[in-house]
Amino acid sequence: MAANLVKTGISGLDAMLYGGVPEGNQVIISGGPGAGKTLLSFEYLYRSAKMGITSVFFALEETPERVLANAKAAFTEFTDIDDLIKSKKLIIDGEDPTTVLRSGSAGGTSQYEFGKVVSDIESLVVSSGAKRIVIDSLSVIDMLVSDPVVYRRSMLALVNNLRRLGVTSFLTAEMANPERRELRFKVEYFVFDDIIVMYEKGEEDKRMLAMEVIKTRGAKHSFVTTPYEITSKGVNVMSAEEMGL
Repeated sequence: MAANLVKTGISGLDAMLYGGVPEGNQVIISGGPGAGKTLLSFEYLYRSAKMGITSVFFALEETPERVLANAKAAFTEFTDIDDLIKSKKLIIDGEDPTTVLRSGSAGGTSQYEFGKVVSDIESLVVSSGAKRIVIDSLSVIDMLVSDPVVYRRSMLALVNNLRRLGVTSFLTAEMANPERRELRFKVEYFVFDDIIVMYEKGEEDKRMLAMEVIKTRGAKHSFVTTPYEITSKGVNVMSAEEMGL
């Protein structure tokens, strides 16, 4: 039986995903600094909220206020963001990253702090009835939980919690190197259902952005590395599938 697909609403990305992300999947959005991971994830929630689906952005790397300001600065044609927030269809929340990391640096408290983050996310999803969520970013949790075995267990616990909540989530993660030829994944990323990578290719003023779907559990997807751009109207993915090539 084919999975129900959740449309991201992002131009070209749904074509690469052959219709969307399987409902209930947990998706890693990986890339280097400046690739647009947070903006793409924000747009996923914005498009969902416009469809009437309650959506939660949980910020760990920046404050919710800064996330909102950055999104408005990049997507100037998203003029109804405040209306969606007021109607509680788009919820932007999170933990102060400096507080989380400072608390987690004390001996024996990192697991407590991770558990608190997961508990706060769960409470927010349950109280709001959200079906879509973004967690930005897993890199903070990586810094919080230094033991590699504990970190892997933490990632598995996080995925299991998100599945139990029945949400379709995007979780951002930093790549050590933004070039495709240097692509490396931590083993624990493969507990997630889908992996989408956002690359930066070329040099300085000749830099090109491109994305690739590495895997989608439960559905087919494009294997083509596809250029994209970030515009005032949103992320424009120039997929061959959408163009009929």
